[in-house]
Amino acid sequence: MTSVFEEKNIPKAIMRVGLPAMLGQLTTLIYNIADTFFVSLTKEPATIAAVTLCAPILLIIMSIACIFGMGGSSVIARLLGEKKNEESGAAMNFCVYAMAAAGVLTLVLGLLFLQPLAKISGADAENMAYTCDYLKWIFAGAPFIMLANGFVHLFRSAGMIRQSTVGLVLGNVINMILDYIFIAIWGWGTAGAALATSLGFVCATVYYMVCMIRESSGETAPVPLTLKPLPPKPVMIRNIVSIGIPGALITVLMSVSNIVLNNYISIYGSDAVASYGIAYKLDMIPILLSVGLSQGVAPLTGYCYGGNEKKKMSDIIKYTVLYGLAIGAVFTAIFILFGKLLAAIFLTEDVLIEQTGYFLRILCLSAPLLGVINTMTSYFQALGKALKSLSITILRNAVLFIPGVILLNHFWKLNGVIAAQPVVEALLTVICLLMYFRDINAGRKQQV
Repeated sequence: MTSVFEEKNIPKAIMRVGLPAMLGQLTTLIYNIADTFFVSLTKEPATIAAVTLCAPILLIIMSIACIFGMGGSSVIARLLGEKKNEESGAAMNFCVYAMAAAGVLTLVLGLLFLQPLAKISGADAENMAYTCDYLKWIFAGAPFIMLANGFVHLFRSAGMIRQSTVGLVLGNVINMILDYIFIAIWGWGTAGAALATSLGFVCATVYYMVCMIRESSGETAPVPLTLKPLPPKPVMIRNIVSIGIPGALITVLMSVSNIVLNNYISIYGSDAVASYGIAYKLDMIPILLSVGLSQGVAPLTGYCYGGNEKKKMSDIIKYTVLYGLAIGAVFTAIFILFGKLLAAIFLTEDVLIEQTGYFLRILCLSAPLLGVINTMTSYFQALGKALKSLSITILRNAVLFIPGVILLNHFWKLNGVIAAQPVVEALLTVICLLMYFRDINAGRKQQV
């Protein structure tokens, strides 16, 4: 079979890299929903609220892995496009050791500052104990959470699409099985949900390490993988970190904005937080599918850029945006029509079901726009233009979203807080398109 990087049929190439990444993100979403479903069996809105409040902290841990996962992925893909295979292997090796060290440091600091972090997340007296139970086990698994999430990006950049997806699916499936055992059978509640999550990432990490050992003995591997330390060049480290930090800040800033949002929703009680948490988990279906598509295509974009195949790269971006728009539109229609029915899977009280369905109908309005925003963000990351991708995130989460939540809450209370997401995404879509076309025109002028 032709290497995905050399595939001439653009839609086929996008499907080869995009579908496995979307499948991996879909299983991540299913495990998130399974977490919420099994925790909801306790019939305690405070436990659902605790899982919702802890989500930004988990995202921040994952974002640290992005410094080396996404940063390394961008560098590796471009080095492969330039046919510098040995240097790409050194980059891969550096990223693995860096993620392991960062994970151990996060474990120690997280357990030391457990309660302050729970308070910052928005926990109150009603759900503080549940929140701390969840965070304790998440921090315990931090090294494996980082390694597993980083390997997903690194393996994709090396063209190892199948292995990347298998590891992601494996971890999520084990997570769901353990969710059932720990929560539904043993009644461990939020602590069981967090322990299941960490153990799922442990299993995924073991799988990825086995893949690295196996690939290191092969002569046809696109990247010479090895567990032996390979000293990277200082300039390579700077490139990885300079791209990775903005990539990580994307998730960090998103988590910060979610913490602000959770704090404003918590003003209206645990029921409101629980309703929003379930609506947001359902809305994560189109969000994560869009993220999977854009992240899956990113190494292909970087490879084309490194190989100076500008026309192919432009076609890849165009088709990716169109696919993203179509996926978002389908889910918007589904959520508008069947929002209350979906909410009833997790809730029994009619008032909460009605409120969750209403929240979902508002949140899903931005789903089609994610096809543009996520593709543009991944495009700039793939090209090594990290500051531009970071500027998109800063605009969304700091310049637009947080002020938007505060302002809309002032005028329309809880309804305004929920409406902040689609309002901000609409404005950001226009900005992203302007940035993209400006970048394309600047590239054409340089060629002339």
